[in-house]
Amino acid sequence: MEHEKKWWHNAVIYQVYPSSFYDTNNDGIGDIRGIIEKLPYIVSLGVNMIWLNPIFSSPNDDNGYDISDFYGIMPSFGTMADVEELIAKAHAMGIKILFDLVMNHTSDEHPWFIESRKSKENAHRDFYIWQDGKNGEKPTNWEGFFGGSVWEKNAQTDDYYLHLFSKKMPDLNWQSKNLRQAIYDVANFWAEKGVDGLRLDAIIHIAKNMDFPQGVNTTNRPYVLADQHYANLPQVHTYMKEFHQKVLAGGNILTVGEASTAGVKEALQYSDPKNKEFNMIISFQQLSLDYDHSITHVPPKWTQKKMDLVEFKKVMQNWQLGLYEKGWNTLYWNNHDMPRVVSRFGDEGVYHIQSAKMLATLMYLQWGTAFILQGEEIGMLNADFTKLTDYRDVEVFTLYEETVTKAGYSDTEIMQRIKNRCRDNARTPMQWDATANGGFSAGVPWIGVNNNYHLLNVEAQEQNPDSILNYYRSIIKLKTGNACFIYGEFTLLLANDPSIYAYTRSNSTGIYTIICNFTGELQTTAELFEVSIQKKLLGNYENITTADGKLCLRPYEALVFFQDFIV
Repeated sequence: MEHEKKWWHNAVIYQVYPSSFYDTNNDGIGDIRGIIEKLPYIVSLGVNMIWLNPIFSSPNDDNGYDISDFYGIMPSFGTMADVEELIAKAHAMGIKILFDLVMNHTSDEHPWFIESRKSKENAHRDFYIWQDGKNGEKPTNWEGFFGGSVWEKNAQTDDYYLHLFSKKMPDLNWQSKNLRQAIYDVANFWAEKGVDGLRLDAIIHIAKNMDFPQGVNTTNRPYVLADQHYANLPQVHTYMKEFHQKVLAGGNILTVGEASTAGVKEALQYSDPKNKEFNMIISFQQLSLDYDHSITHVPPKWTQKKMDLVEFKKVMQNWQLGLYEKGWNTLYWNNHDMPRVVSRFGDEGVYHIQSAKMLATLMYLQWGTAFILQGEEIGMLNADFTKLTDYRDVEVFTLYEETVTKAGYSDTEIMQRIKNRCRDNARTPMQWDATANGGFSAGVPWIGVNNNYHLLNVEAQEQNPDSILNYYRSIIKLKTGNACFIYGEFTLLLANDPSIYAYTRSNSTGIYTIICNFTGELQTTAELFEVSIQKKLLGNYENITTADGKLCLRPYEALVFFQDFIV
């Protein structure tokens, strides 16, 4: 069976974090006009779609994911006219636009919530989830994704509203038909504006267990992460089928569901075209393998251990094979919720360039649509912040409050966890050149610029043909210009090797072999790959090295070979 070909099968999506991309009015915040100005750069990468994090009106408790008006543009970003110009100019350059639409929650400053909290008889009351307390306590012991309880007291009605994220982000009640229609109206509005795709944030959480059972607490934290009661419930599929019917039917809009805890089974149900739900999902499963679950005084995402490459390969293979010719796959190392990939899995020092190139080669030549975060293409690293006041992420302050202030854990320990894992690592300003603030802004940036911008920036790498930036361009050209990298079969090689990630992509024209050393040490293969005497297409070192009939891989080396089927 062959895939019915869709335009987004050949998409490489570049994620723009608007507040940190490029500031044109010197207020320290990136803006829509900045994205318009940098469109030629984006085109030069070879990508063909931009994913914009939310640009809607918001009090910015969670960097725009707390929306107060789905139809308004955040003033610091610009105007509706700016957005319309961006869409038109991007389309003229062959670039499609993916908007980030938050359908699980709003800001507590959204008019819907302002009305809902006024009284139990209010017309918008059922737009949100309300519960009375139990025996003088909160309705459940569920823990939010930003830490603490999911319940917040509402003085006006003497009950609680549910918020899986910040207390300023109340969850919407998808059981309400009126709420669902209001959301569909929003999506249709933006589709009519010319948006080509929608990323649906936290979408697997829109259905909850409305019996509100207590979670079983196996940690020493006061609340319990209870995904089984608010993630991937069957009702999500019902809602998404209706969303498809009301918004997507008859159109050509890409839908990407954020499904952080979904496995292959759930992903297949979400993305199988016959089910008419999403086109693809983004799961965090493969990027949670470096969590240390033996540590229980902080949520798992704040822990870190060395990732087992064999286990990583097993998980990646399950995704590659489990969805192939049934659903669709996504490929990414970074997004606005993750630490920078070179800091996480590569080398920030001697092998910075080699490891950045290797990681790109490993990930993006596999089967699926590639998502590349701004700055990844120049090898940007984690923020080098040292003080709590350097951070802007609401999650950081909740973690510090729960662990240091309330529970008495070490400030040094928690600050190190924040430094390694916090979301602000991905949100520091884009480093354009070696001028003040990396060329991002002539004002005071809303968040600090990484101190390495003098050496690590776009302008410097444009002038170096061997730069990370130009290597990313080569990878993207291979990805988008070759049907084998879009639809070809994936076969994992050396499944049990703890240091080498190798695979093939093949179709009727030939076979491509990709070999990556995931370590900073010299590695040798069990034997000289037959492909080593064939055509080398790409690599992050100048020459191939061999010894005693074995292929030698230098630290973080990546190789791409091609062999046709003509004898």
